[in-house]
Amino acid sequence: MRIAVDAMGGDNAPKAIIAGAVESLAMLGSNDHLILVGAKDVIQSHIGPQADPRIEIVDASQIIGMDDSPVEAVRQKRDSSIVKLVRLAAAGTVDAVISAGNTGALTAAGVLFIKPLPGVERPGIAVTLPTSTGYCLLCDAGSNVQAKPVHLYQYAHLAAIYSEVLFDKAKPRVGLLNIGTEDEKGTPLVKEAKALMAADEALNFIGYIEGRDIFSDACEVVVTDGFTGNMVLKVVEGLSMSLLGQFKSAAAAHSPAALSALSPVLKSVMARFDHEEYGGALLLGLSRVFVKVHGSGGARAIRNAVKTARQAVDLDVNRRIVDRLSAANAK
Repeated sequence: MRIAVDAMGGDNAPKAIIAGAVESLAMLGSNDHLILVGAKDVIQSHIGPQADPRIEIVDASQIIGMDDSPVEAVRQKRDSSIVKLVRLAAAGTVDAVISAGNTGALTAAGVLFIKPLPGVERPGIAVTLPTSTGYCLLCDAGSNVQAKPVHLYQYAHLAAIYSEVLFDKAKPRVGLLNIGTEDEKGTPLVKEAKALMAADEALNFIGYIEGRDIFSDACEVVVTDGFTGNMVLKVVEGLSMSLLGQFKSAAAAHSPAALSALSPVLKSVMARFDHEEYGGALLLGLSRVFVKVHGSGGARAIRNAVKTARQAVDLDVNRRIVDRLSAANAK
């Protein structure tokens, strides 16, 4: 297996990104390869002269920053690490790609250079979130901020298929995120998307859900547009960190011994909300495996993202999506 990593993308690039990639080699086989894409001299300085022979470097002289306009950056920075990363995937040179860089640019490059899977108009990011009894997938988490009803309908299928193979869950329940569960509530976008989902018997569609239902085991798949999904994701991250800090402060003020006793429990709970534990999220709907890592992700996130990429390839997620959508369109 050949996995390419954007060495220059993300808040902690290049040092932490390269470190995580090197650490991930312990999970790979002797015939697997990691391709680090970015400034060759910079990468070489971090991996050293005695680098693992499974590491390859693809030189890229430009970087797309987090504040760059995605489409313009992809068009103007053709020698950037993101563009060269995606071109490797487009050429079939690698089996999967990983980046913690500009989400919009990664999506734009993917749409520009790589064919979408049959039956898919726009890719969506599927993020794993913890629930009271397990996990659910939120899709889209930021790829498509101006979605159409048909995009949300397709996300329902994409995430449901991924949920089946990732969590070994037959017929995962699909909920559409809304400001209420009543039929009259919501924007035209969600109302039209609901009609499409409800009419498709291949989906185990349960209707509208509210934000508070995401973590209550209401469903295994939560569908929304990328603008809303990304805000939900950031609120969850901020709230979980705030609650942990407040709990620690309160426990320490009450009794240092109590805080010490509770520390293992707190670590276990917070690990379920830690984006670095999940490594990255799949950008579903493109004909190559794309893993998007949180922009603030460090070495551990990259290491786990390699694990996610390998899993997606081994599970043949894209083939399963094509088969399901083909069957649905044939009806």
